[in-house]
Amino acid sequence: MRSFAWLPLLCRFLGHTGGNTLMIAAAALIPLTGMVGGAMDMSRLWLTKTRMQHACDAAVLAGRKQMGGGTWGATSNAAANQFFTANFADGAYGSTGLTKSFSESGGKVSGVVGAVLPMTLMKVMGFDSRALTVTCDAEMRLPNTDVMFVLDTTGSMAQKAVNTDPQTKIQGLRSAVKCFYEILAKLPTDAVCAASKPTGGTTGVQIRFGFVPYATNVNVGYLLPTNFVANSWPYQSRTVNSTSSGFGPTIQYDQQFYLGSTNCPAAPASTATRQYSVVKGSAYFIYTSCTYYYQDRVNTVTWRYGQITHDISGLKNGSTWNTSFTLPIGNNGTAKTIDWDGCIEERATVSGTNFTPIPAGAKDLDIDSAPVPGDASTLWAPALPDVIYTRQSNGNSTGGWNRNSVTTTDEYGNGSYYACPRPARKLQAWGDPAVFDDYVDKLTPEGNTYHDIGILWGARLMSPTGIFKSENATTQQGGDIERHMIFMTDGDTATRLNDYGAYGVPWFDKRNVANPGATTDSYNDEINARFAALCTAVKNKNITLWVISFGDGSNSTTESRLQTCATSSSYYFKASSSAALQTAFSSIANQISQLRLTK
Repeated sequence: MRSFAWLPLLCRFLGHTGGNTLMIAAAALIPLTGMVGGAMDMSRLWLTKTRMQHACDAAVLAGRKQMGGGTWGATSNAAANQFFTANFADGAYGSTGLTKSFSESGGKVSGVVGAVLPMTLMKVMGFDSRALTVTCDAEMRLPNTDVMFVLDTTGSMAQKAVNTDPQTKIQGLRSAVKCFYEILAKLPTDAVCAASKPTGGTTGVQIRFGFVPYATNVNVGYLLPTNFVANSWPYQSRTVNSTSSGFGPTIQYDQQFYLGSTNCPAAPASTATRQYSVVKGSAYFIYTSCTYYYQDRVNTVTWRYGQITHDISGLKNGSTWNTSFTLPIGNNGTAKTIDWDGCIEERATVSGTNFTPIPAGAKDLDIDSAPVPGDASTLWAPALPDVIYTRQSNGNSTGGWNRNSVTTTDEYGNGSYYACPRPARKLQAWGDPAVFDDYVDKLTPEGNTYHDIGILWGARLMSPTGIFKSENATTQQGGDIERHMIFMTDGDTATRLNDYGAYGVPWFDKRNVANPGATTDSYNDEINARFAALCTAVKNKNITLWVISFGDGSNSTTESRLQTCATSSSYYFKASSSAALQTAFSSIANQISQLRLTK
């Protein structure tokens, strides 16, 4: 209990007005001391609690950052305690009985801190100490985020990164991408992830993912409006030059023997497409032979092989696409079904190895511009291997290739190499992880390595000012979006002049190769120059560019080029194994996430 024995004495002094001035003044010092002491102690209380709050906030932030996309444990808890102590030592400001506790639930790290602060001058008022308690929370929250995966799915991805890996590179990539999704989307996939903890999804934020698998080409055609694609296009192909008609070789189809000398039964009546005949043979001992023949009418086609402009408008069905159409380029000039799997040929370009700056004529390296009505150089076209005939090449070899147009009755084949990867996907919310799993599981390794076409279409599909700006500029509610491109490759550029890709068959077409050599030579320098220019163009779009080199398929020059491509050196990762690849993807996901205080 507090003692107030001095109150009666004070009252007696108040009742006697003579000669008590000194006593009154002395008595007034007591409450005055309490008032001054109270102000001082209240300032100490405020300062101590403020410092405790700051230390608590720092602790949960540090613990949540240490936790990343994984689980709360001893390491995370130690980080929280370390940061608290660095900001508020035991006994600070004269406090005693310091207690602190940090825990995690649903991805949110919470803290409770308590201490006792002894009073100084307020003790004269009967207040010995005050208990202080603060709480704090921190959780990983994303801004509105777009992530475009530009993924190398070339043939070498079917191999292992290192012999000790339990899975191939493509399998390791599938797992790494799924674990990345778990961290950002907070939804569970079917992957075994070392550093993610799905919590049932995100709320109040837009998170979208897109895909551009690339190899020799990209599969983006069905994402384009039909008016972005040409109605006719020049291909290395063939067309009927002339036809002639006549009856072919005589073919025996029957023979009968008759006793004695007799006339042969008549052959069937001839038609416009088949002639019949019978030949009576000499008597064979006592028999006569009757042999029957026919001849079919044959149409002989003379082909013109060269760069042939074909009408390809049959792929269009108004504003939608057909998957095939026919052209009269089959055997004997018959209709041949031409299938389209979605890969494209690029619009007008310039050849060479200098793209700094990007030339105005290189419309293929223009990330944003839409086709201009009436300007064929701004249009794309479908890649159609069923249309390609490499002249003077019998079968699928490159032997005898000749750039000159050829008129002949010979049936040449297609000696170029073609590979079309999995269809790309525009940026979209993937609310169902099973659908995400299914897409990623169908990434298949095939084809050579053309880095430029991959990064080009990754940029086109996510640019906020390009051909899909109506979908990409802001969220549906008008909110800002942070944009990230993750470019992953397992090796050096690998090209061949006989690859049929986004620029036709390079040995014949020479669209992006100024001086083609032998049919199987590479033109890596051209692709590398275009890739470097596009890296700069992507970063100029305010897109954060993360680059991962996977395995040991890249030489030092390629590694340097990839590191330069990234937004900065800290945005470049070298992953030598599948486990390291998953770590790299998880690290990127955690860095994309932003820590924000909730209290």
